[in-house]
Amino acid sequence: MGQPICHQGLILEQKGLSYEYFEENFANKSELLLKHNPVHKKVPVLIHGDRAICESLVILQYIDENWSGTGPPVLPANPYDRAIARFWAAYVDDKLLPLLIDTLKAETEEAKAEKIAGIHGVLEMLEGVFKKCSAGKSFFGGDSIGYLDVTLGSYLAWIRAQERIIGAKLLDETKMPSLVEWENRFLAADFVKKVLPSVERVEALGRVLIAKERASRLAN
Repeated sequence: MGQPICHQGLILEQKGLSYEYFEENFANKSELLLKHNPVHKKVPVLIHGDRAICESLVILQYIDENWSGTGPPVLPANPYDRAIARFWAAYVDDKLLPLLIDTLKAETEEAKAEKIAGIHGVLEMLEGVFKKCSAGKSFFGGDSIGYLDVTLGSYLAWIRAQERIIGAKLLDETKMPSLVEWENRFLAADFVKKVLPSVERVEALGRVLIAKERASRLAN
């Protein structure tokens, strides 16, 4: 079961693994979701046989380890590099998504500007991380797309959709040139094109979120 931000779908495609994808209705959560993730009751959930694995980054690691002999590795082989990739992937998930959502929910221009500045700060930080982790190669993971590439790459459609919604540049080639070049290489991969939602679809979802937030405020 997945969502528009689909870390695990990218890795499953990259490794050439067969899977079935289910979208979840957040307003009316399915019995399947509640059964397999009774703790958090949220997506994503990977169901492998009679086992359920929850949380995006945990799922990525499980796929990489369980199918280690299939397709390219996701996590670096070196323990230090692996730890660094995990650290920054958690940073992306913990910082970027909340800021993107909070920007859409901002009630005032001042609050929105504060959240936009926060997004810029995260992306500028990742510009420096890319230069260090890539060591002059094409991706965070080196020559091929890896763990941190997939984690950040999963948010690219949201970032570009949000730029359209709020009328502000978030991933700016003048401030983050290396990250924008990385974005172009990442989006050019065939398996990425197959999995990532279109910017138009994510923009529509974002506008629905804004409409619901406004309706909730009026009701209260």
